[in-house]
Amino acid sequence: MNKNELLTQLQALRLKLHEMAEARGTLTDPDVIAISEEADRVIIMLQQLNRTGASRSNNNRV
Repeated sequence: MNKNELLTQLQALRLKLHEMAEARGTLTDPDVIAISEEADRVIIMLQQLNRTGASRSNNNRV
């Protein structure tokens, strides 16, 4: 997945998380936690992409 796809996925998860937490009335509901964990995985992938991009730009400097 590219950065834009991950950002779109994260935004969708964020909205879903908000809606579900509001509907369930708690942040500790197992389904709310599952969505939160999925969002965490997407955030980690974005951080890895950013770190990889930063390494590449540093390698291109003379």
